[in-house]
Amino acid sequence: MPGRGLEAAQDALASTSLYLRRGRVRNLIGLVIEATGMHAEVGELCEIATGRNRPPVPAEVVGFRNGDTLLMPLGEMTGIAPGNLVTGTGRPLRLPVGEELLGRVVDGLGRPLDGMPLHGALRSRSTTARPPAALSRSRIRERLELGVRALDTLVPCGKGQRLGIFAGSGVGKSSLLGMIARSTNADANVIALVGERGREVREFIERDLGSALERSVVVVATSDEPALVRIKAAFTATTIAEHFRDEGAHVLLMMDSLTRFATAQREIGLAIGEPPTTRGYTPSVFALLPRLLERAGTSERGSITGLYTVLVEGDDMNEPVADAARSILDGHCVLSRRLAHRGHYPAIDVLESVSRLDRELVSPDVLRAGAELRELLALYAEKEDLIQIGAYAPGTHPQLDRAIALRPAIERFLRQPVDESSSAAEADAQLLELLGQGEEGEVIEGEVVDEDAEPAYA
Repeated sequence: MPGRGLEAAQDALASTSLYLRRGRVRNLIGLVIEATGMHAEVGELCEIATGRNRPPVPAEVVGFRNGDTLLMPLGEMTGIAPGNLVTGTGRPLRLPVGEELLGRVVDGLGRPLDGMPLHGALRSRSTTARPPAALSRSRIRERLELGVRALDTLVPCGKGQRLGIFAGSGVGKSSLLGMIARSTNADANVIALVGERGREVREFIERDLGSALERSVVVVATSDEPALVRIKAAFTATTIAEHFRDEGAHVLLMMDSLTRFATAQREIGLAIGEPPTTRGYTPSVFALLPRLLERAGTSERGSITGLYTVLVEGDDMNEPVADAARSILDGHCVLSRRLAHRGHYPAIDVLESVSRLDRELVSPDVLRAGAELRELLALYAEKEDLIQIGAYAPGTHPQLDRAIALRPAIERFLRQPVDESSSAAEADAQLLELLGQGEEGEVIEGEVVDEDAEPAYA
């Protein structure tokens, strides 16, 4: 403990400015505060005095215009007026990190939301950091168990991989994240809820996360928070995950959602005068995404596995944020609204999902079985209309006959109740067993699969 106290004191001393840098509020337009007389850097944390016995408002420098410093608040702007004193701290935002954060819920700036103070040996860490050097990253060869059969076998995720979960609203993203958090074999979970509805935060923690909260840190910035706080929430969660990774842990970082993060940056970009580009997104959005996503991955001691949800507008998988994220991430899982409407949970569209590291993570047998399952699903989807109206004659296409015979078993394998957990080894065995049977299965003309049937693998 004395060593940790000395390190904390050294951190505080190193971040202390030797002189105060002050300015005055000159203007406030929309979300942007203009201060004159400041000597500050981009990303520096400042405090704006509000007077009348009110606490100062924290703000961050986001740019400059005609010699003035542009700031955006990290809190409510009530009380800010022309002439108010602006004091620079000489450092970026820092937050406490340590083992005591496990089981806690904090806001986008790292402050506890559960009404309990932070005690113990916590270290201060800046939210700005560079990603691990490219050549210092070890290759990803070990699979991280997510506890979901469809993912562990067909869209495997390695320790240090970054996987996107692409879906529209209301198709089960939060339930899937909670299911993964409860079932994964990661050492710790860090979950960022960026721009989430306030009503759903407690639901997610108590219903979806449940007992997994004990080994999780939840970072929350609801939709009513300032845009800068929503952005900071993503970097706060990443910073906490980096601390655990540097301690040698394998961390699962889950962020919901990357689209709301991009929307918040778009608000800031437009407010400070950036030109809008595709669908109103500013250039800084596409510059900030890789700065956030590349911080996850492997290092010399531990790893951060990133699961980032992407809320696609109008179920358009090619909208700008989805397209940019897909080009950076190491794979993507697509949740289908069509499957969700059929009561198929999790609503993972296997044919649209892919992991770029599947050959590194699963055995050749499982890889071949996964490829065959995809082929059978694709063939059935191509001829489904003919099958459903009874226009297909059994025996015409042997591979299609096999797809029809195995269709109910494949559906049962891909479905999984939200409270059921499955190890990767069990999922591999069930997939190999599934495709090893049904060769001589009877094909019923015009067979319709019972979509409400209970899964066989309980």
